[in-house]
Amino acid sequence: MEKIQTKISLDLQKFIDKFEPNKFKLMSNGIEVRGVNDIHRAIAGAKDLITRLQLNLIVAHNAEMLSYRGFEVNNI
Repeated sequence: MEKIQTKISLDLQKFIDKFEPNKFKLMSNGIEVRGVNDIHRAIAGAKDLITRLQLNLIVAHNAEMLSYRGFEVNNI
């Protein structure tokens, strides 16, 4: 089986370095942050960090992600 290497954008790498998520899953268009205790505070913090660093990223969250206390940070 061939292993596919997913590239992380520079903006996404900056986000990971600054936000320092405990658990995240690398996806084709971004990352999925999991296991967050205070989901509302984490999402607000992620959005604030993206705005302050002027990164080309967007935060996505839906009800299904709430079941595992997670959200996505995707490239625009």
